Amino acid sequence: MSNTEQKTAVGLTPYLSPAAAWALALGTSIGWGSLVVTTNTYLAQAGPLGTICGLVIGAALMIVISRNFAYMAMQYPDAGGVYTYTKTVFGYDRAFLISWFLSLVYISMFWANATSLPLFARYFLGDTFRFGYLYTVFGYEVYIGEVLLTLFAVLLVTLLCIRSKRIAAHVMVGLAAVLTLGITVCFAVAMLRGGADVSHLRPVTLPEKSAFSQVLRIVFISPWAFIGFEGITHSAEEFKFRRTKLFRILCLSVVSATLLYIFVTLLSISAYPAEYGSWLEYIRDLGNLGGIRGIPAFYAADHYLGSFGIVLLSLALLALVLTSLIGNLRALSRLFYAVARDDILPAAFAELNSKQIPAKSMMLVAALSVPIVFVGRTAIGWIVDVTTIGATLLYGFVSAAALKMARQDGNRGVQVTGWIGFLVMLVFGVYLLFPNLFSDNTLETETYILFIVWSIIGFFYFRRIIGKDHARRFGKAIIVWIVLLAMVVLMSMIWTSRADEQVTEQAIHAVQDYYNGTAPAEAYTMGEEAFISSQIAMTDRSSLFNTVVVLALFLLALAAMLINHFSMKKWEQQTASERDAARTAAYVDPMTGVKSKTAFAEEEKNLDTMISGGINNAFGLVVCDVNGLKYVNDTFGHQAGDAYIRSGSRLICEVFQHSPVYRVGGDEFLVLLTGRDYEARETLLEQFNSRVVENLREDRVVVSAGMSVFIRNEDNCLHDVFERADALMYERKKTLKSMGAKVR
Repeated sequence: MSNTEQKTAVGLTPYLSPAAAWALALGTSIGWGSLVVTTNTYLAQAGPLGTICGLVIGAALMIVISRNFAYMAMQYPDAGGVYTYTKTVFGYDRAFLISWFLSLVYISMFWANATSLPLFARYFLGDTFRFGYLYTVFGYEVYIGEVLLTLFAVLLVTLLCIRSKRIAAHVMVGLAAVLTLGITVCFAVAMLRGGADVSHLRPVTLPEKSAFSQVLRIVFISPWAFIGFEGITHSAEEFKFRRTKLFRILCLSVVSATLLYIFVTLLSISAYPAEYGSWLEYIRDLGNLGGIRGIPAFYAADHYLGSFGIVLLSLALLALVLTSLIGNLRALSRLFYAVARDDILPAAFAELNSKQIPAKSMMLVAALSVPIVFVGRTAIGWIVDVTTIGATLLYGFVSAAALKMARQDGNRGVQVTGWIGFLVMLVFGVYLLFPNLFSDNTLETETYILFIVWSIIGFFYFRRIIGKDHARRFGKAIIVWIVLLAMVVLMSMIWTSRADEQVTEQAIHAVQDYYNGTAPAEAYTMGEEAFISSQIAMTDRSSLFNTVVVLALFLLALAAMLINHFSMKKWEQQTASERDAARTAAYVDPMTGVKSKTAFAEEEKNLDTMISGGINNAFGLVVCDVNGLKYVNDTFGHQAGDAYIRSGSRLICEVFQHSPVYRVGGDEFLVLLTGRDYEARETLLEQFNSRVVENLREDRVVVSAGMSVFIRNEDNCLHDVFERADALMYERKKTLKSMGAKVR
């Protein structure tokens, strides 16, 4: 075994208890966003009633998805989760696709929670870490102190998970208890002290939209609230409990997360500053507020519990961040471990340390996270969108896999949940990727750019995989190229449309300001006609630029696709050549160049089929044996013996020029007589025997031969013909022996 094989032979060892599995599922799915994004995304778009209804419906869907995950984990209890399921059910190409986008989802969640720590510090520690100003990215100031804080957290979590998986699991259980109790206690106290007053809930939905559309909006983005709970399926090899319990654990994590989201939602609107007439006014002004006033849940905790509430909820928030970091690191490292075993990643990432932990995969996650800490929280909106789309893709694939497997097993219950999960996620995907279809710009514009770039990188990385795939497992289907190219084209078109809309809106607002008298002074110095022309020119330039960018991206993706295509053609030709070479090696005798024993066995099978089917074409068989081979080997050596065999083979081929010759033993040959050789068989045998007698006199190669023909309605198979020819060959051998030939 190689070093890598030795290191991976033991595999991941079981150690996860049901409590640890629940803590990992809950901690991975609920992070910083439960206290922050829940407010400025859920409440701001649907109000408390719309949020709660949407979350409950989303949770019900996640229960369905949980059933599909639990079923697949029972079938394939290996590391890798949905990657393993897809690989087994749909093949390696589709498995690459799911692993490619799933990696982006998990690493995005890891980044989102890692970069939330500077925000945590800004809210609760003031300017403690805001030293060493570096630069500003999209309005976000990046400081060396906050960078060091984030790097320290990433390093700390990575070292904890590498040093001991059991300690990390115990830490997860403790942190999950802290976050659950912290949020629950703050919520319960708030409700007991007046927060349950229904007046705080008004308006229960946003007044400018229908309640149904608001609930639907939350339902469609609800996968974001739960993505990560399935991460424990990547650790299926490490379960120290019956896998039949997995469904209950997943359901419990979904219910727990849903309740915590609801608690935070209601807590956030249970109290607000006196200067606001309603929670809605307060929520919509959060961008202008700082400190704990900028986080409604913390304002409410302070309102009802004072400093104790702030401390309690701060501990809960810190636990949320740390559990998400640990959970996503574990899930992603197990995914990397699984794909590395299939050579999608270098084999080094499939190695385990002495504690059966994929330490190198964890270090890879940490290394990939280093650049993001220097960007800060700029891309948080993109990350939320990425996880929403990724969750839809992930849950759709696992539902499709469960559906296919359940059909084979006859499991009707899972067939139902598989269909529900697949169809619902298909609808979700259409809603998210086609914003204009519902007149709702669901995703940030930059998210489309991120998916375009990731898809193009996927083209080139997939080519690398195919290039080193000696087992030819990848590249059998064109699905990878189609999906990645479609992603580039689709995302480019939507991004262009969104960008054009934004520029057009800017131009319209500029013109409106001009006529309202609020435009900059230089606009009026240009004159009305010139100003309007400048705005039109700006939109035209933007449209042209966007078109050029989309065309360039399309050409780049197309070039990558063509490169992959030609590479595949080359490898297919190489494979065909190798296959032909292997066939030649199997069907051609390497010493003499005539057909091999394997080739004769296949021909015998075909002839026997024809005979049994009544298709009785005329043919004959000549059995030949090279005389004196043992004498030559013993006297002159095996090299001379090989040359003697080749001489016998040439003699046979020279006489029977139009019939296939087979070497079926060391000194045994068969000739299948058909066509003109069959018609002239007596003459050819006579010529052959005459040449053998001449060789006998000149001390050259001597070959005994016996011939028989197929007799209709008498011979049941080729072997019947062979037995007669073989008997005649031995009679000829005796005759040649009496004439002085060297006979074995």
